[in-house]
Amino acid sequence: MDLGIGKKTALVLGAGGGLGSAIAASLAAEGARVVAADIDPDAAGKTVEAIKAAGGTAMPLQWDVADLDVIDGHVGKVEAEFGPVDILVAITGGPPPGPASGQSAETWRKFFDSMIVSVMAIADRVLPGMRERKWGRIVVSTSSGVVAPIPNLGISNALRLSLVGWSKTVAAEVGADGVTCNVVMPGRIATGRITFLNEKKAEREGRSVEDVRAESLAAIPMGRYGEPREYADMVAFLASDRAGYVTGSQIRIDGGYIPSI
Repeated sequence: MDLGIGKKTALVLGAGGGLGSAIAASLAAEGARVVAADIDPDAAGKTVEAIKAAGGTAMPLQWDVADLDVIDGHVGKVEAEFGPVDILVAITGGPPPGPASGQSAETWRKFFDSMIVSVMAIADRVLPGMRERKWGRIVVSTSSGVVAPIPNLGISNALRLSLVGWSKTVAAEVGADGVTCNVVMPGRIATGRITFLNEKKAEREGRSVEDVRAESLAAIPMGRYGEPREYADMVAFLASDRAGYVTGSQIRIDGGYIPSI
């Protein structure tokens, strides 16, 4: 299937590793010109090296999305190198584990700005061009916690849900202009983040990491963690020409893990 995104410009935030790196690779494999943005320049560089080794086109961009003042300049660099942004994939780092209660106002503000406001502001920078060209894709990666809150991930559960409401509203505002906006929700995907959360849970509960991992796998109907590539390929489809009638949706990529309907 030709996804119709050859020569499209894709900006992938958080592309230095895990899900972001896999998404960048999937988009590049479909012919998109990928900008791999990450706070860690070395990680972004490795993603780009892998894409180029596979015959794709990409450039790295060091970007701390919490710094809202650099948005215009960074998007300008993308436009100068590859042209206007056609596809925006937004992945922001997860906050530390912890309860929702007892968090300071400063903590809530810090992560709201870095995880939520950053995505909204970057989208606002690229949306006018998408609407003018009558084609654009925004895909926001959140968490299964927006559907079924995850114990001890209180900050993530609360804040990421904001992006679901924002995305649905934006989808209605820009749909007539050929722009789509969707949310993807990972279940348990085999990345460093899952390893980190398993380790923290084991430490908190005085159990072995192996025991925590086995318990986690038992809760997944497919009996395994998802591969980053499986998540990335769904994002690539949503970012494609073929998904032009899919918008305002929240799509689970979870192996059946999320228990709610």
